[in-house]
Amino acid sequence: MRERYEAVTEITDEFCREHLNEEYAELSRKMAAALSRKRPSPLESGRARSWAAGILYALARVNFLFDQSQEPRMSAGELCEKISVSQSTASNKSREIWGRLGLMQLHPDWCLPSMLEENPLAWIVEVNGLPVDVRWMPREVQEEAYRLGLIPYVP
Repeated sequence: MRERYEAVTEITDEFCREHLNEEYAELSRKMAAALSRKRPSPLESGRARSWAAGILYALARVNFLFDQSQEPRMSAGELCEKISVSQSTASNKSREIWGRLGLMQLHPDWCLPSMLEENPLAWIVEVNGLPVDVRWMPREVQEEAYRLGLIPYVP
C-alpha cells in the first residue's frame, strides 16, 4: 500500500506545487493516507493518476476551489485538463471519496487551514443539546473543547 500511496501523492504534490499551494498538497497527502488505511483500500484498484485527480477534485469541492470568488481558483474542467484525467473520472473518484470519508463542504477535517477561522463548522459545539459557536464561550470552555478535539485550536 505504501507504493500506491507514494505514487498518488507524487502526482498530487507536483500538481499542487505547479497549480495550487502547499495547503492543498498537505491535505492531499492526508486524504491519500486516510484512503490507504481503509480496508479494503479503494486506492488498490484503478490508476494512481485517477485517484490523485479524485482526491484533488474532492478537496476542491470541500474548499470551493471551483468558486470564482476564491483564491486560488480553478474550474473543474481546468483541474482535470491539467492533471490529464477526464472530468467524469475525477468526479466519480471524488464521489467515492466523499462517501468513504463522509465529506461535506467546509468539512473541518478537510478545510484549508487558511479557511478554518472563517469556517463556521469548525467552531460549533453542542452545549446542553444546543449548537453554539465556541468562540463566544469563556476561555476555559474553549480550552476544554480543544483538549477534546472538538475545535482545531483555541482562538
